[in-house]
Amino acid sequence: MASLTVRTSRSFHRYHGPLARPLSNYRIGEASCYRTTSTPGAGGALLLSTFAKDSVQGPHGSYATEYEFSIREPETFWSKAAEKLHWHQKPRNILEQDPDKPHLYRWFSDGVINTCYNCLDVHVRDGRGSQDALLYDSPVTGLKERYTYQELLDKVATFAGGLQDMGVEAGDRVIIYMPMIPEAVIAMLACARIGAIHSVVFGGFAPKELATRINDCQPKVIVSASVGVEPNRVIPYKPLLDQALTLSDHKVERCIIVQRRNVEECTLGPLDVDFEQVMAQSRPVGALQLPTNHPHSVLYTSGTTGLPKGVVRDSSWAVALKYSMGAFYDTNPGEVFWAASDIGWIVGHAYIVYAPLLNGCTTILYEGKPVGTPDAGAFWRVVEEYQVKTLFVAPTAFRAIKQADPHAELSQNYDLSSLKTLFLAGEHSDPDTLHYCEHTLKKYGDVKGAVDHWWQTELGWPGVGNAVGLGRMPVRHGACAAPVPGYNIRVVDANGNEVGPGELGDMIIKMPLPPGTLTTLFNSDDRYVKEYLTKYPGFYDTGDAAFIDDDGYIHIMGRVDDIINTAGHRLSTGAMEEILMDHPQVADCAVIAVKDKIKGEVPVGFVITNKGSTMDEDQLKAELVQSVRDSLGPLASFKKVGVVRALPKTRSGKILRKTMANIANGKAYTITPTIEDPTIFDYLEHEIQKLIDS
Repeated sequence: MASLTVRTSRSFHRYHGPLARPLSNYRIGEASCYRTTSTPGAGGALLLSTFAKDSVQGPHGSYATEYEFSIREPETFWSKAAEKLHWHQKPRNILEQDPDKPHLYRWFSDGVINTCYNCLDVHVRDGRGSQDALLYDSPVTGLKERYTYQELLDKVATFAGGLQDMGVEAGDRVIIYMPMIPEAVIAMLACARIGAIHSVVFGGFAPKELATRINDCQPKVIVSASVGVEPNRVIPYKPLLDQALTLSDHKVERCIIVQRRNVEECTLGPLDVDFEQVMAQSRPVGALQLPTNHPHSVLYTSGTTGLPKGVVRDSSWAVALKYSMGAFYDTNPGEVFWAASDIGWIVGHAYIVYAPLLNGCTTILYEGKPVGTPDAGAFWRVVEEYQVKTLFVAPTAFRAIKQADPHAELSQNYDLSSLKTLFLAGEHSDPDTLHYCEHTLKKYGDVKGAVDHWWQTELGWPGVGNAVGLGRMPVRHGACAAPVPGYNIRVVDANGNEVGPGELGDMIIKMPLPPGTLTTLFNSDDRYVKEYLTKYPGFYDTGDAAFIDDDGYIHIMGRVDDIINTAGHRLSTGAMEEILMDHPQVADCAVIAVKDKIKGEVPVGFVITNKGSTMDEDQLKAELVQSVRDSLGPLASFKKVGVVRALPKTRSGKILRKTMANIANGKAYTITPTIEDPTIFDYLEHEIQKLIDS
């Protein structure tokens, strides 16, 4: 199989600075620093460079020591991490393999724990009751609220009692279909308190998609709100919920509705009860002691068959999340952590709700946008006002900020000295976006560059990145750095053989996965095996394409589906997008594969320019085509690029490249229910076809 060998000496990586020591010192023996010379089936441990062992030390330990320990003695490693939590019964069986289903692994199977208890009760017990736990900031409504750990515990315990009064028991499912308001966090924690399995559905999802999830997980109760609020509109949730209930075969017993009286109320039906009424009539209840492997949540992610996949996670997740707050994010109890995401996505689950509270931090629930609420300085206002130490944002948010404020002028209006680390994840982080972040924060010397990292809904916490708590590795733009402790990562070809440095391949993870990762798919164990564990036996298939450079840095270039086969060469759309984003006039971009009679597929690009750009479009296109040719050579066959006013994105910021490619190739397509602007394709269909036909 032909593959693209990346020329690491060029500016392709967008690494603009010297390494800490000569490249020759970044190797050990014949293997580069996170590689093994064995094939995947051989199961060899990854090797670490002298650089990692000698030079990287953080406040929470040494990366090399932690990583090697996690791979060579995983049970001892995670047993030690589990000691940081409160257990009603401490586990002795750290890792077990199901004898009937050898693909299934269970962490801490004989342990008894409650995640909500560890999020709230433990901190009140230990004297943090008066510390802020949750800060709610809604620029779209002008409302701000603070909840201490004691106040949040009281509300969660009371709502948990209300759920029990409605007959909700451990193992019952509860769908949470809500905007970014405190009651959504209260509902999630209340479910965890009594062992109910919550399934959070992104607020405003179309009725058909909500009905699909209702039919699949069959909830006893649904918690929702009267409306959601966007910068320029109010979204009535109740009619959407009512329509979904009509479409679904499963019948829920009750719906609890938060009446947003400061925005707009709704009419309650026979199944409905007011959230405030539930709180007024209910008694607080204690945390139920639960087996570790009792399902904690089901979070749906898109599936290639059109059917959503319900990712199941158990309470071993608490161990991984607690570990990650120190070792990876370098955030300590009492500090402010802000994940600028939505609770409907895995980032919101993990790093708005559970991880910061498990760690005794203060977390922020932000009901706003990176731009438009009111301007591109919104994030900086939040950082200053709440003294945020750690900020976690999707790259697409900063691309939107950069488009509206290319020179980061609005950031000068705020004191950002509290911010110590900026983390990016959710989409491939192009070097230009990283440079923009670094430029914005350069006067604050303690912010040592933005940290790109990678994970998935299925994993539930970071898999590849610069684990700041274990020591910062020298930043290499375009790379996520190294595997996080617990993840044994390889890059292989289609036959499962490991590829050489700089060669693009499939990224896979050796089983068993660490705690907190998916245990299976809800009601679909066979599908879990087929989609993730079959292609490379003994390994989890991430579905992402990557390469490992000469020095062991992992470069994740996007989904395998986004790889283009041009005249026998595998080309990464992510690599081309990095080059396009490097142009000073480009704010955002996408590259897609278009069918070609001679070469099979060729890449076609689409770019959005920065606000106020006056550059001639033809000149811009010519420069972009030349830049790709200079970096990747003529084999890339990159000859067409168009300037558009917008790209199709989900509400979590992912660009719908596959849908764009279907339009370009004359294929049928469906509009995902998570799309931010459903009308965008009315405009894009014409623009895409015009470029293809040119």
